Amino acid sequence: MNNEKTNVMRIIEQHKGNYVPHYYDAATALSGAEVAAQLHQDPNHVFKTLVTLGRSRRHYVFMLPVNDELDLKKAAVAVGEKAVDMLPQKELLPLTGYIHGGCSPIGMKKFFQTVVHASAANFATIIFSAGKIGTQVEMSVDELRKVIPFTLADIIA
Repeated sequence: MNNEKTNVMRIIEQHKGNYVPHYYDAATALSGAEVAAQLHQDPNHVFKTLVTLGRSRRHYVFMLPVNDELDLKKAAVAVGEKAVDMLPQKELLPLTGYIHGGCSPIGMKKFFQTVVHASAANFATIIFSAGKIGTQVEMSVDELRKVIPFTLADIIA
């Protein structure tokens, strides 16, 4: 495990945000549920970051617990679109600068409107990707708001 600081961590620090880094063995944790298990965390507390494309051709970012599925209809409503579709995996790196499994809502090549599942407000902190497979950050929703603007909504199936 490599405990180096990621760009996400540097960006959080630039915004005077507080976070706790978490590291896991990327070779054995291939899913969000496996990451949560390695970190000894409730999977409802560990969030994944998904990128979508709306009918308007605008991109959107959604954060939700790792074991949940994004409801595309609810997601579209949350961002005021007629419909949104998942971004094809091959488009993720060129668009965001992140690879599948290491996508963070912080530090993408450009900022996209972001929606976090409403359950995040129920936790003192949430854990999500630090922009590199094997590394996660834990922070409160209030601390996250110091770094990126987002809304809370029910976006899961």
